[in-house]
Amino acid sequence: MLGIVAILLLAAYLVFFFPIVKKPKKAPSKNDKTAMQVKKLWQIALDSMRERKTLRAEKALLAILKVDEKNAAAYNRLGILYAKSQKFDEAIECFEIAQSLDENASSLHNAGLIYLETGEYEKAAMAFRQAIELEGDLPARYIALAKAEEKMGNRKNALEALEQAYSLDPSVNILRQILAIHKAAEDDEGIAATNARIEAYIAKTARAKRSAPRSRVHLPRQPHQARPSRPSKSPNPSVPRRRV
Repeated sequence: MLGIVAILLLAAYLVFFFPIVKKPKKAPSKNDKTAMQVKKLWQIALDSMRERKTLRAEKALLAILKVDEKNAAAYNRLGILYAKSQKFDEAIECFEIAQSLDENASSLHNAGLIYLETGEYEKAAMAFRQAIELEGDLPARYIALAKAEEKMGNRKNALEALEQAYSLDPSVNILRQILAIHKAAEDDEGIAATNARIEAYIAKTARAKRSAPRSRVHLPRQPHQARPSRPSKSPNPSVPRRRV
């Protein structure tokens, strides 16, 4: 009886710690396969855009949207691709879909740039303002808004937008854009004031460069080389001396 119990315990031990039947590996789910496929297609699209293979990139992005029709990033990239090819209607449609799927400042800004290019300045200004509400710390958004406002003849709004851009990124290029608006309006007072700001900016930059510590390049010292020893003046032992 004890022998049977021992055998049963041993069998239970072996089954528990060394199972004979291996558990089958879990097959990848449909979602996992889709994610892997989208990842591969994204890489193809990015590589193709980098190599300027427009058609290949477009096919890869459209393939992504077939698998994942709510992929806002793919719509945004496709819009950029169409914009570069000057397919503005298709680009706008892509940006609008991307925005409807995921409220994103980049999609709004891109749409604004297309509206600006096609002369729809009011729509452009609206898109830039919405982008600024979502992400208002980028000077490029205010510069783009200034262009749209200037095209509509809203000089004051354009100057305000450029001043906001300058507060985020003080640069002489922004000051020159402000100067251009004053020159277009023949505003002598604004021209003089902006010229003074540009001169002050250039002088400040020059002073900063002069005061910046210069890094000295230390050349490594050449190792001391011993002079070659002169040959001994002792007579050559192989040549016999001449007897006198």
